Amino acid sequence: MTELLSDNEFELFRKRIYDESGITFSETNRSILDSRLKERLREKQFDTVDKYYNLISRDKEEMKVFLDSVTTNLTRFFRNQAHWDAFVNYVIPKVIENKKRSGESTIKIWSAGCSTGEEPYTMAMILKEILPPPYSFQITASDISLKSLMVAKQGFYPDSRIAGIPDKYLNSYFLKTEGGYQVCSDLMNCIRFDYHNLKNDSGLRNLDIVFCRNVLIYFDEAAQLATINRFWDSMAQKSYLFIGHSESLFGMKTGFEFLKTDWACLYQKNI
Repeated sequence: MTELLSDNEFELFRKRIYDESGITFSETNRSILDSRLKERLREKQFDTVDKYYNLISRDKEEMKVFLDSVTTNLTRFFRNQAHWDAFVNYVIPKVIENKKRSGESTIKIWSAGCSTGEEPYTMAMILKEILPPPYSFQITASDISLKSLMVAKQGFYPDSRIAGIPDKYLNSYFLKTEGGYQVCSDLMNCIRFDYHNLKNDSGLRNLDIVFCRNVLIYFDEAAQLATINRFWDSMAQKSYLFIGHSESLFGMKTGFEFLKTDWACLYQKNI
């Protein structure tokens, strides 16, 4: 298959993507960038990559569409069950303990890189089942992919996408419709979906829990550290960070402490 990009053009686009999002493209995934660019050129009816590069340089909306096209959005309900076990058995009880001391009752959570919504809907279902009164929760879910956010906001999943949801959750929080399942409005109303580029400050503060799983692997070390530090700034004292099982903060100079529970490993802002 003939490559669309010359070496110089590849470097140009790779740098632009990195500067805009922190996402790193290497030679090993060059073919992905090449194929996504071909799609955008067909869509815009451009005959050269120079024309498209000029477009994304001046058009912020097209830049968003382009970044959307080069991101990978793989997720599923109850992904990595060990994390959810730690969430239920360790993190939520600890957060409630902290809330009792402070007199607060709202647990604030951010699902960063939420893709098509399975992760925040999973946490919302769990919290509805386990949170005792008077405690409530707020979930903000964000992604750089506008297409994924549209799916998440609609809350409709075909039959093939609901694998892994226990029957008690499926029966309580979904409506069976033709071709799939619709998330109940009561659950949808628990989550605020928002476009966000992790290269920027989210504006969120005093978060008790942050999930950012399988996102950092697309960043180089400098972008990873900058993102982790922004998480730190957004989080409350005695708060918890979940990252992907193949990701690690080992060797990074951050304030987070590594936390090994009986169920899974995660990180804590322990001040």
